[in-house]
Amino acid sequence: MTDVPERESMEFDVVIVGGGPAGLSAAIRLKQVNPDLSVVVLEKGAEVGAHILSGAVVDPIGIDRLLPDWREEADHPFKTEVKDDHFLLLGPAGSIRLPNFAMPPLMNNHGNYIVSLGNVCRWLAGHAEALGVEIYPGFAATEVLYNVEGAVIGVATGDMGVEKNGEPGPNFTRGMELLGKYVLIGEGVRGSLAKQLIGKFGLSKGRQPQKFGIGIKELWQVKPENHKQGLVQHSFGWPLGMKTGGGSFLYHLEDNLVAVGFVVHLNYKNPYLSPFEEFQRFKTHPAIRRTFEGGKRLSYGARAITEGGYQSVPKLTFPGGALIGCSAGFVNVPRIKGSHNAVLSGMMAADRIAAAIAAGRANDEVVEIENDWRSSDIGKDLKRVRNVKPLWSKFGTAVGVALGGLDMWTNQLFGFSFFGTLGHDKTDAQSLEPASKHKEIDYPKPDGVLTFDRLSSVFLSNTNHEENEPVHLKVKDIGLQEYSELGVYAGPSTRFCPAGVYEWVEKDGRETYVINAQNCVHCKTCDIKDPNQNINWVPPQGGEGPVYPNM
Repeated sequence: MTDVPERESMEFDVVIVGGGPAGLSAAIRLKQVNPDLSVVVLEKGAEVGAHILSGAVVDPIGIDRLLPDWREEADHPFKTEVKDDHFLLLGPAGSIRLPNFAMPPLMNNHGNYIVSLGNVCRWLAGHAEALGVEIYPGFAATEVLYNVEGAVIGVATGDMGVEKNGEPGPNFTRGMELLGKYVLIGEGVRGSLAKQLIGKFGLSKGRQPQKFGIGIKELWQVKPENHKQGLVQHSFGWPLGMKTGGGSFLYHLEDNLVAVGFVVHLNYKNPYLSPFEEFQRFKTHPAIRRTFEGGKRLSYGARAITEGGYQSVPKLTFPGGALIGCSAGFVNVPRIKGSHNAVLSGMMAADRIAAAIAAGRANDEVVEIENDWRSSDIGKDLKRVRNVKPLWSKFGTAVGVALGGLDMWTNQLFGFSFFGTLGHDKTDAQSLEPASKHKEIDYPKPDGVLTFDRLSSVFLSNTNHEENEPVHLKVKDIGLQEYSELGVYAGPSTRFCPAGVYEWVEKDGRETYVINAQNCVHCKTCDIKDPNQNINWVPPQGGEGPVYPNM
């Protein structure tokens, strides 16, 4: 890039990256503890909530502690309390409902709420701003700033108006430096800054590899006779084979809305598997499709999910800041819930950082956050389910789920596990096997009524990127991509991406890798699952990507 002006800077007590449940809760808690603290939240989405996607059934434990009087507010987003809980095992043509009494108590959803997590974040943002928190939507943090001792002192937002050739365009605007005594990273799953910090400070040393899933979701308006407000239905089994982990959900919200989602564990082996196509097949099951007959699909989105749990959480603290929420990996996998722990982690970090600032500290390591989390409610929540994912991965769905249920019962009743703490072994990228070991999967064509293609789905996500900007999906070695990703693994990126970003296209007698970056819904699956770790997801210009209204 040609010479550009110096960045302007702004100083705060605390800089928070990410306007999700963790970041907003941290901001609110900081101002509750000390109203004089200056706090800023950077959100890469066009508005708070624009990039938030989750099921979501929320355990209110975190919100109850953060905002104890929230139930008295007329505009709170927790409109639908869970009234009925179903667990189904799906076969190719039928289903078996598992009895609720056989499920470990922690799997009970009564007292929880079915919500749009994006709307929860919009509501939290209102509370934060009322307390004096500054929130900057449309600003993507792209760089970590360090002092001469190597401690984190802030972040910089990306330049705007850079053209595809890397040069400033006519609308070029330099990014800003936001400096703070401490920086909290709450970017969500596989955030670009979190990934850098984990590597630089060795935060994953001594931990198990982080594991991930991809969650794909649609929001439907269904016929009144097919709707049962407050029903939560989880299922596993078909269409995934017994060796491929994953599950699915139907959540009945208010106003005849149903959220349907499908999660595939990204440690699957078969490069021909397509999570998107498996999701479309899932909706055709007799126990599922009747809910959507005569209905209308309103929204679509996809996002990676952290699944490593207790043994995969990296060290949270580094000089000058900490990881919070899904940047740290606080999802409870069997419950398919993480927002409650995200809120709790934001509050915990805020309390420790407010105390550090009150003591005159700045840009040092607030080790209290790392030292305290395992004994907190977050640690207790994750510890009792720590073996569910490893057992599922090791023994497959039928045996693994049964052993996982047994393990949750022993943890619930006796406070220990017969298995101790199991490891995860390989990363999800390492789990993929060469195409020569597998057969292609013949997926049915979409009917446009119940099942759909990727491009019509991406359209519903309201995704937009400026076409004349640098591609934000960085392939490190295109030769390796051609030789290995295509030659050895048969091009799995064309299947694991739920947005049609990647294509292998014949051009001049040779296969050429095409990246349709404008389709990207920021799920980060490519960054996780590419077998050579040859794709690096970085933020595009601020404000770009999906705009999820009620997801």
